[in-house]
Amino acid sequence: MKDLFDDKNILPIDIKDTMQQSYLDYSMSVIVGRAIPDARDGLKPVHRRILYAMKELNLDHNKPYKKSARVVGDVIGKYHPHGDMAVYDALVRMSQDFSMRYPLIDGQGNFGSLDGDSAAAMRYTEVRLSKIAEEMLKDLDKNTVDFIPNYDDSLLEPAVLPTFIPNLLMNGTDGIAVGFATKIPPHNLSEVIDACIAYLENDGEIDIDEILKYIKGPDFPTGGICFDKASIAEAYKKGIGKIKIRARVKEEKIKNRIALIVYEIPYQVNKALLLQSIAQLVKDKKIDGIADLRDESNKEGVRIVIELKKDEQPQVILNKLFKLTNLQITFGVNMMALVDNTPTLLNIKDAVAVFVKHRIDVVKRRTAYLLAKAKERLHIVEGLLITLDNIDEVVAIIKSSQSTSQARVKLKERFRLSDKQTQAILDMKLSRLTALEWQKLVDEKNGLIKDIEYYESVLKQKDVLKKLIKDEFLYIKNSYSDKRRTQILDRVSDISVEDVVKDEDLIITFSKKGYVKAVPVSVYSTQNRGGKGRIAATFADNDYIVDIFLTNSLNTLLCFTNMGRVYAIRAYYIPKQAPSSRGRPIVNFIKLQPQEYVKTVLPAKDGDSLFFVTSSGIVKRSSFENFENIPSNGKYAIKLASQDTLVRVFSVSNDDEVVIVTKNGMCVRFDVSQVRDMGRTAAGVRGIRLDDNDEVVSADGLSKNHTKIIVITQKGIGKLIRIEDIRKINRGGRGVKCIKLLNGDSVASSLALHDNDDIIVITKNGKVIKIEASSISVFSRYARGVKIIQLDDDDIVMGVVVAEEGNEYSN
Repeated sequence: MKDLFDDKNILPIDIKDTMQQSYLDYSMSVIVGRAIPDARDGLKPVHRRILYAMKELNLDHNKPYKKSARVVGDVIGKYHPHGDMAVYDALVRMSQDFSMRYPLIDGQGNFGSLDGDSAAAMRYTEVRLSKIAEEMLKDLDKNTVDFIPNYDDSLLEPAVLPTFIPNLLMNGTDGIAVGFATKIPPHNLSEVIDACIAYLENDGEIDIDEILKYIKGPDFPTGGICFDKASIAEAYKKGIGKIKIRARVKEEKIKNRIALIVYEIPYQVNKALLLQSIAQLVKDKKIDGIADLRDESNKEGVRIVIELKKDEQPQVILNKLFKLTNLQITFGVNMMALVDNTPTLLNIKDAVAVFVKHRIDVVKRRTAYLLAKAKERLHIVEGLLITLDNIDEVVAIIKSSQSTSQARVKLKERFRLSDKQTQAILDMKLSRLTALEWQKLVDEKNGLIKDIEYYESVLKQKDVLKKLIKDEFLYIKNSYSDKRRTQILDRVSDISVEDVVKDEDLIITFSKKGYVKAVPVSVYSTQNRGGKGRIAATFADNDYIVDIFLTNSLNTLLCFTNMGRVYAIRAYYIPKQAPSSRGRPIVNFIKLQPQEYVKTVLPAKDGDSLFFVTSSGIVKRSSFENFENIPSNGKYAIKLASQDTLVRVFSVSNDDEVVIVTKNGMCVRFDVSQVRDMGRTAAGVRGIRLDDNDEVVSADGLSKNHTKIIVITQKGIGKLIRIEDIRKINRGGRGVKCIKLLNGDSVASSLALHDNDDIIVITKNGKVIKIEASSISVFSRYARGVKIIQLDDDDIVMGVVVAEEGNEYSN
């Protein structure tokens, strides 16, 4: 024992090299033995061992089920030295029709659900092979693949399955190893088979774009929509990329409400957690407008019902759900698989090529095996025919022999037979001596000769081999193919909200207390001048309308506040409501600061500049570029002096003019070019000089197509003025009188008009009237005007807007 500790028996080693080698060994063991599938059959060792063990147990699709525990026991006892739950979890997944595009195991019992429910214990569930799984195990006994020793060298197991089906692409897979990961989406079997046939017929001389004509994209068991073919193609060409998946949703009317019905969810999304996330968003008020949420799914399929509140726009809510929940996900493609036991990143063509080459190898090995068997049988049949041709002599030799061995020797010498032929003769039953049996042997011989000729042609002639493989591909396609479940769309824009939101003109109103709503222009019919109008809003608690404007439902709105800040919102987010409804708080749509409220709104569009006008007569011009990509919490648009407020913001070009109107009926007109372009937070310059107790109430841009200006007072008196009647002066002047005011009346609003425009006037109490501007007379600057709208005693005019399609200027 002392010699064991002698220095001569101690070998110096580098611990760094030892640790590195040990880690590499461990890594390769995990990669090859657990996590990464073989590119040929698309299976990890555990799945392959489960299927093989079930085949050994004779659990075909038309045989009785066996307890899952029996299968798991055989797998871990014979082939897979790991925990029983690891094996059972793999078995369960292969039986789930929501996990596997084509399940490989037919399960009976509770095998889990889309809600993330676990399967029942293995002692309760029963399994057998699915019919398509048998195609993976077919010809396993014909020397088609190599067999390797199991973990204790007591049994043999297949190193790979001979599989007739392209399982790697058909069912996909995912797994995480040490330093490697794989995530391959499932595909439609028919499409993959077509790609394999095209690859085979072209001898591999086919590019990826040609392959993609057959394989259009993933085909998930849960359906859904994949969009952006460019991203799909890029992922397939590189073997790695991202694919976006959306749920399928339809609208239904349930009682008096519109409901969104989710009937297909993205692959691998937990339905219960999805509902929980939607409920949490409603609770946190991140999504407003959902009245009820429930799960009505059953064995017929998924059905998630999302009932909306009255007057909500379904596509707006749906767009939020896509953005904030797993109704839309990104599937990360990473097509890593083992090729010759080496982790390899495959593109779509590589994946097809590996399978086709595997099929060629399997068919060749099977044919060679069948050829050898046919030749062996032909040899026996020829011996039996010799016997039948000389039956009397054969019987005599056998009768005269003292033992079987002596008879064997005599027969061999007399008829020049082989050992196998001689043994077959000795084993032959007397019933085989009939003439009928002789004819059967002759027919068998002729059949074997034809088979041998065919097998040899398969091995020697490339065209015959290709035809055989193609016929087997077509057999699989005709037997198991089904319709695509996942829809593939060309571009993201194919399902953008802009394509599903109704394109229409809206009148949007804001109240003093921050209530906003949208009403389609089509709701208001044109009335004669002096009419009473119709109710446009019902208010309480001294609330009233402070702003009105016309815009398109697809426009982005820039909301400018009393603090000089700007926010952005899409017009279709504002709920369409009845004319008499109060609206919804604007804080539901934009994140206003304390004591902040929206003062004026401008539809964002291409143009040279934005023009700002404040109540104290300050003006500013700033480029549209300064108001792109506005964050959700807004940003400053103008620096306001104390006690000053923003009155109007509108878009202008350099050759436009500006008209500003005050409460006391003064107005100025000057060129936009007199105001230089300023930075986003600049304070501006003087646009009009005001008298005491006067303030700016309206302003607008004048293009060459504008011909008149309408001025309307709070008491509903209004008139048209020709633009040329307002003398153009330099910026900063007092201006000229534009309307005669009586009895404490004051100007409410003004607006630049084209010929034949219609206008919409709105009052403090929420009445709206739509009239033809041409019905209003043109007056001189000093005239009082005519009655535009009949008002109640406690009502006043608040604003006017052009009701002409495509015109978005407002006040």
